[in-house]
Amino acid sequence: MSEPTEIPQRLRVVVADDQAAVREPLAAVLGLSEDIDVVAAAADGSEVLAAVAAGPVDVVLMDLRMPVMDGIEATRRLGEEYPEVAVVVLTTFADDDSVLGALSAGARGYLTKNAGRQDITRAIRAAAAGQSVLDREVQDRLLAAVRTMAPTPGQGLPEDLTPREREVLTLIGQGLPNRGIAEKLFISEATVKTHINNLFAKAGIRDRADAVRRAIEAGLT
Repeated sequence: MSEPTEIPQRLRVVVADDQAAVREPLAAVLGLSEDIDVVAAAADGSEVLAAVAAGPVDVVLMDLRMPVMDGIEATRRLGEEYPEVAVVVLTTFADDDSVLGALSAGARGYLTKNAGRQDITRAIRAAAAGQSVLDREVQDRLLAAVRTMAPTPGQGLPEDLTPREREVLTLIGQGLPNRGIAEKLFISEATVKTHINNLFAKAGIRDRADAVRRAIEAGLT
């Protein structure tokens, strides 16, 4: 995994939701953040693509159930046409099809609509930096879905992973953030980031959601 991309001084965000009663207040609240500019509001996936084409855009805060083009298809299209734009899903739905569909399409974050403003802005900043943030309920569903694959301990991991890198991957699979991993292993957060960068590079792991999946498939959690 490469180093997280540098975050622009102010993040340019598109808010997508088919309900104006949700979309407009959310855009207004996010606009109060000192490092976020809401550059467009979209009512469906086609409007998202048009807003990104008019750009520049750093992050799209994406609803899933929208007319014309839904959020999963819009996320997939963004990944193909504008891979530099990060997607954070913000939706009412946390069923397996929605979660796995959005993450497979390339979403970097997934929050449910009970998330607070701080949770949403934190996820936007993380996505802009190339990191993933998953709502706890979403992470639990992802863990449950992958566990149905009957993992074999150690399966599918490179042989050159160090014992410490395996420990870090195990703790990521358990849902711990970098700070929690550092406290658990009695090391600094900077050292945790180094181990994560190394194991992501060795194992070809794309992001934190992919790391959770790989940890479970390998029977580490």
